[in-house]
Amino acid sequence: MKFLVISDLHGNIPVLEKLASEFSAADAVLFAGDFAQFDHVETGLPSLEALCKMHETIFAVIGNCDEPAFLSEIEEKDISVEKTLVFHNGLYFAGSGGASKFTGSTPNERTEEELLSDFSIIAHTKDGADEDGHWRNLILISHNPPKDTKCDAVNAELHAGSQQLRSFIETVSPLAVVTGHIHEAAAIDKINNSVIINPGALLDGRYAVMEIEKDGDVWSVSKAELRSVY
Repeated sequence: MKFLVISDLHGNIPVLEKLASEFSAADAVLFAGDFAQFDHVETGLPSLEALCKMHETIFAVIGNCDEPAFLSEIEEKDISVEKTLVFHNGLYFAGSGGASKFTGSTPNERTEEELLSDFSIIAHTKDGADEDGHWRNLILISHNPPKDTKCDAVNAELHAGSQQLRSFIETVSPLAVVTGHIHEAAAIDKINNSVIINPGALLDGRYAVMEIEKDGDVWSVSKAELRSVY
């Protein structure tokens, strides 16, 4: 199964057409938030509508530049996995939107507790977990990255991710985590057995491709690759 992994579109609608062949080749699209331009929340809806024209199977959350109420827009398009658990082709998808409180200059900054609460449904659902409580058939989509990986490094000294999200990933052990938010931190990393992908900002033409496969009852990531349209 092949996924197109994207985040941080920020209103750059023309870049979507540059990815037309990647959209066509993907079985599904994973979008980790920020439809709108910085300080221009009104650009979120046109970006959402343009994205939905590119593929029929999209799993998405909203970002910190999107207003909290914008969640209802992606729910109406039936692409939201935020605060819920979606089952599709043998896999579970769950999501968390917005980002950690920082400058207060973007409309959807939240506490770590609020970010993690979006995944509370997982704690009350046992169908997807093995006897150790691990969800190796689960893909998390979180705009805010987990702490202390290559995917949250603003620079060599500063990691801006969530410690609570990292602890949750260590406990749940999902197959993969798709994140974004930190434009400087386009990278692929791991937390134990979980593959972490920050594709970089689609605003700048950055994206990723992930392929997964199943051997018996065990899912694994067979390929994860960063790419750019420029």
